[in-house]
Amino acid sequence: MADGDRSRANQKRRTRKDLLDAAARLMKAGGKPSLEEVAEAAMVSRATAYRYFPSIEALLAEASVDVVFPTPAQVFDPPSHDVARRLQQVDQALHDMVLANEAPLRLMLASTLTEAARGADVPARQNRRSPLIEAALAPMRDQFAPDVAEKLAQAVALLVGVESMIVFKDVLQLDDARAREVKRWAIEALVRGARS
Repeated sequence: MADGDRSRANQKRRTRKDLLDAAARLMKAGGKPSLEEVAEAAMVSRATAYRYFPSIEALLAEASVDVVFPTPAQVFDPPSHDVARRLQQVDQALHDMVLANEAPLRLMLASTLTEAARGADVPARQNRRSPLIEAALAPMRDQFAPDVAEKLAQAVALLVGVESMIVFKDVLQLDDARAREVKRWAIEALVRGARS
């Protein structure tokens, strides 16, 4: 990717994040903001806001995730020094968050897929899970070769979040307890594989 392309992609991600942050702030203050109010709070034009989100509903659905998304301090309390346990704490926190917010998360996912199917030039969704996974690995990262730690983080990202909920619930039709059991097993297998 050329420097100009990378710079433009980074700017798109920042603008999208600014819109989400502004919407989350306005929602926390109470009420349901309009797209114009969010655009003004993010210091972008209304037209720019519409380029990033097709509707206020799509923007608010995704911003509502930012409001409830767990922080590392919440996830790793109490702290653990076991890699598999820390990654399972990430899964537990995200699993609980997804279950509690299933409707807006499905709406967010539907909006993203619809825009992609239309061929819209919109930046990718915010990557909220990777910072949590990286925080889980950080204290023990030196136990793995750098490329192995990166692959482990990427593999765990496949197991956690709304997409895995869709697979477990809709595709595999597993109940919640079985889905959690399978993900715990998979995380342990990934960590064993990364160590071997």
